[in-house]
Amino acid sequence: MKRALLSVWDKQGIVELARVLADNGVEILSSGGTGRVLRDAGIGFLEVAAYTGFPEMMDGRIKTLHPRVHGGLLGRKGVDDRVMQEHGISPIDLLVVNLYPFSQMAEKNLELAELIEYIDIGGPAMIRAAAKNHAGVAVIVDPNDYGMVGPALEKGGFSKQERLELARKAFAATAAYDAAISNHLYSLDAGFPEVYTRQFTHGRTLRYGENPHQRAAVYGTGGIALQKPIQGKEMSYNNYLDLNAAAGLLSEFEECAAVIVKHNNPCGAAVDESLLGAYVKARDVDPISAYGSVVALNRIVDGALADEITSTFVEVVCAPEFTPDALSIMKKKENMRVLELQTAPKEHEIRTIDGGVLVQHTPPYREHWQVMTDRDATPAELKALSLAWKVCKHTRSNTIIFADQERTLGIGAGQMSRVDAAKIAIDKSLYSLEGSAVASDAFLPFPDTLEVAAAAGATALVQPGGSIRDQEVIDAANAAKMAMVFTGIRYFRH
Repeated sequence: MKRALLSVWDKQGIVELARVLADNGVEILSSGGTGRVLRDAGIGFLEVAAYTGFPEMMDGRIKTLHPRVHGGLLGRKGVDDRVMQEHGISPIDLLVVNLYPFSQMAEKNLELAELIEYIDIGGPAMIRAAAKNHAGVAVIVDPNDYGMVGPALEKGGFSKQERLELARKAFAATAAYDAAISNHLYSLDAGFPEVYTRQFTHGRTLRYGENPHQRAAVYGTGGIALQKPIQGKEMSYNNYLDLNAAAGLLSEFEECAAVIVKHNNPCGAAVDESLLGAYVKARDVDPISAYGSVVALNRIVDGALADEITSTFVEVVCAPEFTPDALSIMKKKENMRVLELQTAPKEHEIRTIDGGVLVQHTPPYREHWQVMTDRDATPAELKALSLAWKVCKHTRSNTIIFADQERTLGIGAGQMSRVDAAKIAIDKSLYSLEGSAVASDAFLPFPDTLEVAAAAGATALVQPGGSIRDQEVIDAANAAKMAMVFTGIRYFRH
C-alpha cells in the first residue's frame, strides 16, 4: 500500500488512522477540513489541489472531481499502467471517505437552498469509483472499519475478500445516501412518492424466525430494530414483533401507563398515578396471558416495580430508564430482556406483500367525537372510552375492548365476528363490567354487539359509525340508556 486518500466529514478516528498510515510510509492525499485536522495533528500529507494542479472552487463544490483522482481510483493494475503514466496519474490504494450529513441536516428543517449544500457529490463519486475497482483498491466508508488498516499493512495489503466486503458496504452507503436525498425531495410535496426507497442495515442474524424451522435476521435504520438489550438474552423474532406492538400502544399515553402484549395483541393496559400501580393493574387484567409477555412502561422503573415484574415470567420489559436498584434486581432473571426505549408515534406504517409493500399514514387517535344518543357520556365514561379507544387502535380486528377509567377490563381480539369478539371480551374479564365503557374498532352493522355489551353492564360505547343501520344501533343504545359516541374514524388492524 503506497498511497491513500482521506476525505471525511466525520473526523472520528481519522487522526489515529492517518498516523498508522504515515508510520508505515503510506503517502496521504487530503483536502479541506480533513486536511486541516491532519495539519493540526502534525501529520504530513499532500493537498489534493497540489496533486491535481487544480484548485478547490465554487465554495468547495469541486475538490476531488479530477481525472488524476478518479484515474488513480479506477486505474487497473497491469491494464491501465501506460495511460496512467502518460497523464501523470498515481494509483490510489486506499480510499477513506464518509459523506456530508444530509439526513441529519434534513431533520433540522433547513430551507432547501441551504440543505442542498449538504448533498455530497465528490464523495459518492470517489466511493463508487473505488468500489468498482475493488480488485485493486480498498474503500472504507465506516469509521468502525479503520481498525482493518493496521493488520492489512502488516500483511502487505487487504485481501481479495476484505476488499470485496468493503466494496459491498461502500455501494450500500451510496445507495442509502441517494435514497435519503430522493425521499426528502419527494417529501416536500403532499402524497406518496413515485419511487418509495428505504435502506435497512443488518442488525443481526436471529436464532430463528417466527418458528424454529425458519431462518431470520433483523434489519433496520434505528429504533426497536437496532436496539440491543442492556440485560438478558438476545431478542427473538417474536420478541421484536411484540415489542413493536407494545411500544406502539404505549406511545398513545401521556399519563403514567403500562402495556402488556402477548402474540402481538394487548392483554392488559392501565394508567395510574404510579408506574407500579399501572403495571399491577395491567398485569391483573389477564394474569394468565401476561405470563411470558412483553411489558412496556413509559416512566422510570425503580426497585419496587422491578421486584413486582420479576415475581412472574416476563420475556421483555422496556422503559425509558431503569434505576441502578431496578437493574440489580432484574439481573436475578438473567434471561429476561431489558431495554431502554423511548416510544413515539410513527408517521407511516409499512407492511410487506408479495412483490411490494403497502404504505399508509398512521391514523390519528381522536379528532371529532360526536355523541349520537339522548344521553351524553359522563366525564368518567369519556375517560374510560378514551382508554378503550386507544387500546382498540392497537388490537387485531375484529376487536371489542371493555375498560374503566384506569384499565382494560376485557379484550376480545382477532375475531371474524364482532359480536363474538364482544362475547370473548366479556368471558375473559375478571372484573365486574357494571358501568364499563366499550370500544369497537369498526362500525356496528347490527345492534347485537351493543345489546351484548349492555347486558354485561356497559353504559357507554365508542365506535366509528357509518353503517346503513346506524339509526337502529342508536335506537338500541337509547333503549338501553347507554351513551354512544361516533368517531368517524375506523381502526381496522389486520
